[in-house]
Amino acid sequence: MRILICEDSTLLREGLVRVLEDAGHHVVAALPDASELDEAVDRTSPELCILDVRLPPSWTDEGIRAALALRARLPQLAVLVLSQYVEERYASELVTSSGGALGYLLKDRVADVGDFLDAVDRIAAGATVLDPEVVAQLLSRRARDERMQRLTEREASVLALIAEGRSNQAIARTLHVSEGSVEKHITAVFQKLGLEPDESGNRRVLAALAHLEHGGATTTLQQGANSAAHSGIRTASQTGMNR
Repeated sequence: MRILICEDSTLLREGLVRVLEDAGHHVVAALPDASELDEAVDRTSPELCILDVRLPPSWTDEGIRAALALRARLPQLAVLVLSQYVEERYASELVTSSGGALGYLLKDRVADVGDFLDAVDRIAAGATVLDPEVVAQLLSRRARDERMQRLTEREASVLALIAEGRSNQAIARTLHVSEGSVEKHITAVFQKLGLEPDESGNRRVLAALAHLEHGGATTTLQQGANSAAHSGIRTASQTGMNR
């Protein structure tokens, strides 16, 4: 099989080349970043592209975004993403995108050469091969998403303000409702998110984190997130968080 590799670590890149070629595959290109990926794909016509999630220049999500772009541009091209961790947002998008065979493996799992080559062969045969940890985290994300979808529009608005670290009084002023109404909405939010009462008052913090993990924005962005996370316990005692 004709394989293109895009991996910034020289040691891992060369190791993959050796392992794959020893197994009878033909590595048509081995790139340190995605800057010339499209050109290399067009020039070498690989059957499988193996990409690291984190690539230069920012070492954040260049690789997985490149994988998404490749699947959109060349739906028949098989793609295998290697990562140190599960990038939930893009992993979900990658798995649900249309395209050819797909793999998403954690690098710790590919230390076993036999398992790695077996995954490559299964992807070449048209299968979707996902690391068990990827599956577990995507299912967890789906469960969180489903919980968030239970909220009414007003409850979601209250939760967004909680994530900004707002007190019940401030939420009431912002939404032009009574504090009693805010407390009822907060109670409903806790119930729908499955947050049980506890003595520490952490439910408000956990609700704020659920909102942020779901991709919710706050008007004060990171400042709001930090406010909720770092002063949530103090706020609980001041605003009746245990309701």
